[in-house]
This record gives sequence, structure tokens and C-alpha cells, in this order.
Amino acid sequence: MFENLGDRLQNAVNKIRGYGKITEDNISDVTREIRLALLEADVNYKVVKEFISNVKEKSLGEEVNKSLKPGEQFVKILKDELVELLGGEKKDIYISGNPSILMLVGLQGSGKTTTIGKLALLLRKKYKKNPLLVACDVYRPAAIDQLKTIGKELNIEVYDEGKNNPIEIAKNAIKYAKEKKFNYVLIDTAGRLHIDEELMNELKNINESVNPNEILLVLDSMVGQDAVNVIEGFNSELPLTGAILTKLDGDTRGGAALSIRHLTHVPIKFVGTSEKMDGLDEFYPDRMATRILGMGDIMTMIEKAEEVIDEDEAKKLLKGWNRVNSI
Repeated sequence: MFENLGDRLQNAVNKIRGYGKITEDNISDVTREIRLALLEADVNYKVVKEFISNVKEKSLGEEVNKSLKPGEQFVKILKDELVELLGGEKKDIYISGNPSILMLVGLQGSGKTTTIGKLALLLRKKYKKNPLLVACDVYRPAAIDQLKTIGKELNIEVYDEGKNNPIEIAKNAIKYAKEKKFNYVLIDTAGRLHIDEELMNELKNINESVNPNEILLVLDSMVGQDAVNVIEGFNSELPLTGAILTKLDGDTRGGAALSIRHLTHVPIKFVGTSEKMDGLDEFYPDRMATRILGMGDIMTMIEKAEEVIDEDEAKKLLKGWNRVNSI
């Protein structure tokens, strides 16, 4: 994912790296290429327009740091704007409850049941949690069996009551978790091919019954800009706390990831990076931006230059402070 977008952005940035000064004229070609690259990656048009406007304004208005060349300064601005677009700081998953309760929602085919297994494994490995999986998808054929198979593979217990009422199953699962000392409960809910009233009423009832700490929406990154409509559909009925993007290892243009946070204000918390059960990663906007630009070495150099600038500023402040105190 992002390979084509990364190549296009790198080509655009390479043009400006040799410039001695950034001007309106020499930046226009570069920003036009960046605009086209983002649009071809299926990034929302409004997002692209605002992004390019911000990059241009900051590039022309920014006083170039003495430790950076103009081209390097442009890369820094571009990277910072990408980080902002992707959500700024990393948003952590809630882990303080006893038990913490997480509810996973999404459309059919998004990879929800597999993802909940991956998430349980990550919580156990990284956060030392003792997770319980709860089978509340009582409609899709073999959904419960699929979750049990995943649970068996990972040696994680699955709570199920067959085809009973999902609301009662969820409530009983929380009681069971407390009795058996599970400290993280992950509820796998039903999906549909599209958002409908029946589905939403059931999800709202589960939410009201168990009051989860996290409600995460699983999204197939292959759906492109329609991901925004899916998020808004769920978020209008449920207090979503985050999204999980699946299939980032697939042949996808990446526009969903770059548009979601800005348009919906729902943070991306995890990304699916492979079909393996350990193929789920926490989402770091900063790392993703650097990866898209494919310029890890340049970013390291820029960060070092910024440290020098910060040091110089600190020395100036110290001199000023000493001068004031000597008067």
C-alpha cells in the first residue's frame, strides 16, 4: 500500500530539493504533482485542496531554518502536514479497565472476526492482558465456529451461547469475565452488507447494556473513499472511539487512510498488515507519513538539524537570562 503514492510524492519532492529558494513559481509545479498524486490515490478532493493550500502557505511563508536547505524545509513541511492529516499523535487503545470492554463493529466482509482475534493476540503479547472473545454474531453462517477456530489457534477462550440473543450474550459474557478474572473482553458483533436500522438497533442495545470502553469500526481499506460514508453511518448511531483499517498489504491506493481522520474525526488506531494472526499493528501517523514519503534518511537528517536549532535557541535564552540576572 502507498507504493504508487510514495513514488509520485518522492518524484515531486526531488524536483524541489535542489532549489536555493522556494518561490511561488518553482513550487507551483511541485504542488500540482502532489495534488494529482493524492487524487489518484483516491484521497477526498476537499482534503487534497486543503492539504495543498496548507503546504503552499507554510512553504512560502516559512522562514527557512539556517540548518536546512529550502528543499529539506519543504520535505519537513510536507511530512508535518501528512502527519496532521493522518491524525497527529498516536491514539492509544483503552487498557485500564478490569475488565476493559471492547466492541468491534463493521460491515460484512471487512475482516471483523479475523481482526478481533488479531487484536486479542496483540493485547496479550504487548499489554500482558488476559483476553476473552465473545461471539455475538449469531446470524452469519459459521461466524461462531470461525471465532472458536481462531480462539483455539491462539489459545484464547471464546464465550458463546449459540444463536441466543446477542444483547444477553454480551451481558452474560461480562459477568463470566469478572468471575473468571479475564481483564479484557472483546465482543464480536454482527455485520451486514450495508448499514440498516435492524443492525444499528442491535449494536446500540449492546452498547447500552455493557457500556464498552472502546467501540472500534473495522474497515476494508480497499473500499476507498466510501470508507468515509461507512464511518459516518456508524458514528451517527454509535460513539465510535476509533477505526481499524484492514488489508493494507493489498493492492489499494490508500485514499481511505488519508481521508478518514480529517473528514470524520475518528482516529485510526490499528492497521492490518498481513493475513497472519500477528499482522495487526498500532497506527502511528508519524511513521506512516515517513513511510509514504519513503524518506527515512532525510527525515533523520532534518530531525538532527532541528535539534541543533533547539540547542541554539536554548543557548540564546540562557544568555538572555544570565544577562538579566547580572543587572
